[in-house]
Amino acid sequence: MGNKMIRKLVVVLGDQLNQDSLVWQDFDAKQDAVWMAELPEESTHVKSHKQRTVLFLSAMRHFAEQLRQHAWSLHYLELGSHDFVSFELALKDFLSRHPVGSVELVLPGDYRVLQQIKLACQQTATPLNVLPDVHFIAEPGEFKTWLAGRKKPTMEYWYRHLRQRTGVLMDLTTGGKKPLGGKWNYDADNRQSFGKAGPQAVPEPVRFAPDQITQEVMAQVQTQFTNHPGQLDEFGWPVTRAQALQALDDFIANRLTKFGDYQDAMWSNQAWLYHSLLSVALNLKLLNPREVIAAAEQAYQQGRAPLNAVEGFIRQILGWREYVRGLYWSYMPDWLHMNALDAQQDLPGFYWTGDTEMACLKDSIGQVLEHGYGHHIQRLMVTGLFALLWQAKPEQVHHWYLAMYVDAVEWVELPNVLGMSQFADGGLMASKPYIASGQYINKMSGYCQHCPYSPKEATGQQACPFTTLYWGFIERHQEQFRGHPRLGMQVRHLDAMSDEKRQLIQQKIRQLRDITA
Repeated sequence: MGNKMIRKLVVVLGDQLNQDSLVWQDFDAKQDAVWMAELPEESTHVKSHKQRTVLFLSAMRHFAEQLRQHAWSLHYLELGSHDFVSFELALKDFLSRHPVGSVELVLPGDYRVLQQIKLACQQTATPLNVLPDVHFIAEPGEFKTWLAGRKKPTMEYWYRHLRQRTGVLMDLTTGGKKPLGGKWNYDADNRQSFGKAGPQAVPEPVRFAPDQITQEVMAQVQTQFTNHPGQLDEFGWPVTRAQALQALDDFIANRLTKFGDYQDAMWSNQAWLYHSLLSVALNLKLLNPREVIAAAEQAYQQGRAPLNAVEGFIRQILGWREYVRGLYWSYMPDWLHMNALDAQQDLPGFYWTGDTEMACLKDSIGQVLEHGYGHHIQRLMVTGLFALLWQAKPEQVHHWYLAMYVDAVEWVELPNVLGMSQFADGGLMASKPYIASGQYINKMSGYCQHCPYSPKEATGQQACPFTTLYWGFIERHQEQFRGHPRLGMQVRHLDAMSDEKRQLIQQKIRQLRDITA
């Protein structure tokens, strides 16, 4: 394009790979251009899992190929072909060399990236137009309006609000005022474990063999990010819309029916179970949440999946996904500094290696290293629970989750980790910390069958570190939660414990910290 005036420069980020975005609404190939960039900082500001980096770069390159098929003017910075580290530096350089009428950008999923792009535009005196992200179901400003009328932003009520507005899983015979089946959620029905026999004949999810583009990215990542965590041998994530649609069809047909029953269950060496694995495609915007919800709703209407499974799955998308995004943009950048429980321990080094004798953590972290994935209960009630009981610094926990999971984009990862998992927000998201002893893990998984520790024991050689740390957590925060309607009973159990046992628990905690240091 040379120095010809670019009317609009459309900036497309790695998690904005949808062609129904507002940036394309009045795109004119004769006057406008597209700018995309692969930048080292996006893999190094947290030390990203190799599969996470491959996923984003491969999906971007596939999307770029689609844009080129339109014969649109595309300026694409490929990793290794330039010396720019960040969005700020790369975009500033482009804007300083090309006359641009305005930069068009859909609101990013990362506050940091938004600030960098704003700076690049400010420094080059280029107008920036930040557009709403219509990928999401909540309308611009809807969450803020809903939040303003409430003392506490409870997810359940936001979920009900969106269901009523959209009509999803609503009983039309009541004018869409009441939920199908008479209940808003089926949590009580969705907490089954697999029992001692474990899961039986779980259908394997569809996986996608890396094509030439993905293989080239894998080789590049293996060379450029050699010391980053994770393995690439098992990479099989969808990197195109066609693959994402295939993954959606596969889940609806083969695993949705039992998703509800076992959505909270865990088992050794079973990475996928009945989970959808669709967060990857949703967060890159290869799938639209409306089409995912519609597919699940249709499965219920056609008798192919029970209501408890369909509602539980839809709640993750229409409820949690929309909720955490609303909270992220309502409280940034404050999220980054939240530490309501004054947690000051370093995250144990085994989080990066999986080198621990605790079977649940060894399996869950090993799985993340192999696949870049763990389902929501592994994240909340294994890796997240231990970090909470360990009293790890929230910022370190946030960095680990953002780095290690292939579906991690900060808007969804940060509130879930600091709020839901670590209670660093002091109760903004959850009414209590999600704490449990090893007994919970024993109930919901098969991990404890192969572990040298006993989930019942808090002291002694076989003491489960989760159980020991659980009582240490209760003791440290006993005054804060003494009057709590759900944790007060645990404080009373602590009060009834002998001084000798409480001292032995504290001694055991010191031993754990010395071993892990």
